[in-house]
Amino acid sequence: MRTSSIIGLICCLLSLSAKAQETLLDTIVVSASLRNQLEKETGRNILTIKGSDFQKFPVNTLDDLLKYLPGIEVQQRGPQGAQADIIIRGGTFQQVLVLIDGVRLNDPLTGHFSAYIPIHPSEIDRIEILKGAAAALHGSDAIGGVIHVITKTFSNATQAKKHTASAGVETGQYGLFNVNGWWRKKMEKTSISIGFFSNKADGQSLRGTTGFFHSSAATVSLRQDLGRDWSVALRSAIDNRDFNAQNFYTTFISDTAREEVRSWWHQGQLRKKGKGYQWVTDIAYKKLSDEYLFRPGTTPNQNHTRLFVAQSYAQLQAGAKTTLTTGVQFIGKSIRSNDRGNHTLPHAAIFATLNHRILNQLFINESLRLDWDGNYGTVLVPQVNIAWSPSRFTFRGSWGTGIRDADFTERYNNYNKTRVTSGSIGNPDLRTERSQNYEIGADYRLLKGLKISAGLFQRAQRDLIDWTPTTYANMPRQTNLVPGGMYALATNLSSVSTRGAEIDLQWRKPMKQGEFIWMSGWLWLRSSSADQTPSFYISSHARFLLTNSISITKEQFTLSVNTLNKVRNVMQSSALNASISRTYMLANLRLQYRIPKSGVSVFGQCYNLLNQRYSDLLGAQMPGRWLSGGLNYNR
Repeated sequence: MRTSSIIGLICCLLSLSAKAQETLLDTIVVSASLRNQLEKETGRNILTIKGSDFQKFPVNTLDDLLKYLPGIEVQQRGPQGAQADIIIRGGTFQQVLVLIDGVRLNDPLTGHFSAYIPIHPSEIDRIEILKGAAAALHGSDAIGGVIHVITKTFSNATQAKKHTASAGVETGQYGLFNVNGWWRKKMEKTSISIGFFSNKADGQSLRGTTGFFHSSAATVSLRQDLGRDWSVALRSAIDNRDFNAQNFYTTFISDTAREEVRSWWHQGQLRKKGKGYQWVTDIAYKKLSDEYLFRPGTTPNQNHTRLFVAQSYAQLQAGAKTTLTTGVQFIGKSIRSNDRGNHTLPHAAIFATLNHRILNQLFINESLRLDWDGNYGTVLVPQVNIAWSPSRFTFRGSWGTGIRDADFTERYNNYNKTRVTSGSIGNPDLRTERSQNYEIGADYRLLKGLKISAGLFQRAQRDLIDWTPTTYANMPRQTNLVPGGMYALATNLSSVSTRGAEIDLQWRKPMKQGEFIWMSGWLWLRSSSADQTPSFYISSHARFLLTNSISITKEQFTLSVNTLNKVRNVMQSSALNASISRTYMLANLRLQYRIPKSGVSVFGQCYNLLNQRYSDLLGAQMPGRWLSGGLNYNR
């Protein structure tokens, strides 16, 4: 930790000594409130990443990229998209909402699948990461934060060329072979893109098996301008993940699990732009099939879920300094499972956001959402964000409430089996999580492309859902359980308080024949609960997190480094001879050379340079040092 801190401090001092007369970075436009708005006007801590950054850093998948961004903790169970939990500000992984072009992606089965984003990285225009509560606008799950993936086709991103394409191949140790391709054509009124990727490896040795994975996806997107300010955008994608899942969900030595998750994603958007208004309608449908085999010879869990989302909203210029965004949303969820049973769940909401500009540099954003859900009934969710942005500074504050309903795994896991000797047991009687969220902070835009953000936040939660050790005698339902057994029961914790402080740094500086990118984050967290019984996910999030991502491009060469330091609670499993260490450090390295006038780049990459032995979750062993290399083509 000391080395990374010193490097970060040196770089910070160097940045502060640069020329102060450079242009301020105050023109970043984000869509955190479903409308385009300057970042400094939102009153929120928002991190924006360009899609083009993906090829610059030593990462292979989107969850790899998120893991090294400021203030985001990604708890990976397996490498390169096998499975990862996204955590923002110490919430559980179900408390982060993932959006694709404004539409929720989170599967009703479990938040473990939230990082399965079926988009080729070259199709991504930008990723906006909103830290803190946003349930008043986006609804359930948006408690810790929101990951919003915005694509080139749906945003109608401009490009210099009518045709763009990229392709890549990578090979390395342990049978690694990755291949991908993407093509986009943009005409006057039509834009189309097609992409695919496949990441495959035999994997490093585990207990009696190997950490194999094969993740693949294919997607096609189309946008058509219809005239008279109307446009339509469509997308279809298929995503398949087949991987070793040993000890992903249990700490049993008999666990030699394998899991395959297949999903289909279809999305459509109709947009109308007029003078002083914009109207958007989104429809999306997701079908997911999950097969989990605990060990050979056992009956696999087979889960089939459906997610339907329909929403329509309008943005209106309500006055010279006021805009109104208002709309309706419907969500339908269903599951058919030999393990969790068959269930359906409807959900509906109406919402509105007012954005005011008062005086010259004072901005107030008020949001109100009325939610109705088949489980928890009717709930009113308010939020207020304030920003004051004089000169280089932006001072911001936010207050809002949050809600999250249990997913089908938390309610019904192991509920439909004849006999369960141990493991996690769902609870149909779970109450909905409620939270109060507070934050204050400031952003300082010192130089062109340089922003430093700092803030304090608190989340006071009641009825938080987590897994707690429970004896057979205390189980609310004992029908298929074994007397004397010990189980992990999905439980509502009476109250949990999470406090934290964060410092983020983002610096993007063009250089002569090159570019310098630096993103760094410091995060301190403390969670406490009134309940004496230990809970799983609350005790596993990081207490301190330091991330650095640095990329230097000079002429044909690019050198990039990712580092991560994490401090968390110690955990032990004597049965597995596994442990969670108090701290660990990761470092990834990538060196790339672009062959002049060819569009081809040659690269070498080292993941886990220090050969650190570590797990993010107890028993799910992550790989040691892994060398690879390959070619990229961009036109």
